Amino acid sequence: MELTMEKRIVLIGAGSAQFGYGTVGDILQSQVLAGSTIVLHDINPNTLAVVKDTAEQYVGTHNLPFKITATTNRAEAFAGADFLINSIEVGDRFALWEQDWRIPQQYGIKQVYGENGGPGGLFHSLRIIPPILDICAEAQKICPQATIFNYSNPMSRICTTVHRAFPDLKFVGLCHEIASLQQYLPIILGVPYEALEVRAAGLNHFSVILSAKYRNNGSDAYPEILAKAPNIFNNMPKMDAVYKYVKETGAMPEGIEALAALETEAWSEHQLFKVILEKFGLFPITSDSHFGEYIQWAHDAVDHKGILDFYNFYKGFLSRVEPHIENKLKERVVPIIEGIVTDSGYVEEAVNLPNQGLIDNLPEWIVVEVPATVDKDGVHGIPMGKLPSGFAGLLSNQVAVHDLTTEAVLQKSKALALQALLVDPNVQQFKGMEDLLNNVIEYQNKWLGYLH
Repeated sequence: MELTMEKRIVLIGAGSAQFGYGTVGDILQSQVLAGSTIVLHDINPNTLAVVKDTAEQYVGTHNLPFKITATTNRAEAFAGADFLINSIEVGDRFALWEQDWRIPQQYGIKQVYGENGGPGGLFHSLRIIPPILDICAEAQKICPQATIFNYSNPMSRICTTVHRAFPDLKFVGLCHEIASLQQYLPIILGVPYEALEVRAAGLNHFSVILSAKYRNNGSDAYPEILAKAPNIFNNMPKMDAVYKYVKETGAMPEGIEALAALETEAWSEHQLFKVILEKFGLFPITSDSHFGEYIQWAHDAVDHKGILDFYNFYKGFLSRVEPHIENKLKERVVPIIEGIVTDSGYVEEAVNLPNQGLIDNLPEWIVVEVPATVDKDGVHGIPMGKLPSGFAGLLSNQVAVHDLTTEAVLQKSKALALQALLVDPNVQQFKGMEDLLNNVIEYQNKWLGYLH
């Protein structure tokens, strides 16, 4: 790739103010990308126009060296693109999410959440992957040189399907969950996060710390993490305190100082977390709602009220908080783009890429979440070797689910979608499952009607 600093960066789904403003704000802070064109693309011309006007005003007011354009025409947006950043959702996000979550429960399936894993994750995947494949098809035709970053969920099923359909595309999945370690570990160890070298791996939203070292002397920090981590549940803020903080400030608490200022009580939504910590000897990088979607016995371990409290808080937060462009870095995509442009070779802590030898005890084709190096040739996963057998066993339960989900989408097959449902570890019954699938297809026919 030519190392000119002026790039064409396309935001797909930019009509969502939360994504559009946040990502534009991230890019505008970059001195490396000064002079670049930010292309806002969405299918909704009204919301797109609002984001464009706001972004242009911000650039003008602050005299920033960036150009803002917007278009609903995908071919126009993609022409000459260097980087595409995708964060689309379809339909009414929360209404459909609640169908994915609640309808399977009506049939007796004890899924604890409904976004990425379990039957809910299947229905979400069947709904959102086809439009992402359409995006990728046009990208391969119009800008095959571009690197595509995906923020949409269910991350691992989306990325696995895209790489099977378009193996030559440079398609990288990104998720912010790894950032939680920047809050937890300094509290546990009493040192800045920058003093640590941490490596985590697994599947997206189903990943654990594999190693942690002190940078100054190379000594192993993981035993200390495991020994002190149980205290985190008595010395971190309960969600009620977080709600209070958000209500008073209009923002989420960020950083150790903000968390430390909150009321300290026993922390909910981390009961499954404690089981993994105590019985598997591993520190998850996310909480019960996400981790529990993949585990068949999670229903007996999680704090259900904690999960419901978090979901209701998250839904309410997005509806109440008015998005705006901020002069602070929120996501990791800009440092990755800068790393490619400058050939930096730096290590990014978590990306989603096809396995291809990155994790020894998972198949080559499934997309895994691992650390990576970033240089002018792109994003390169760091091999993590063989994962601990117990955790690898939990991950292996997802292999057939991902394979069948991918094939159900690519072959537009309801029969394969049913098989994906029946091999899921969360499904422990046969009766009613075909009826469940048919009912969800009926409710969501606008998006799932392609299955036959």
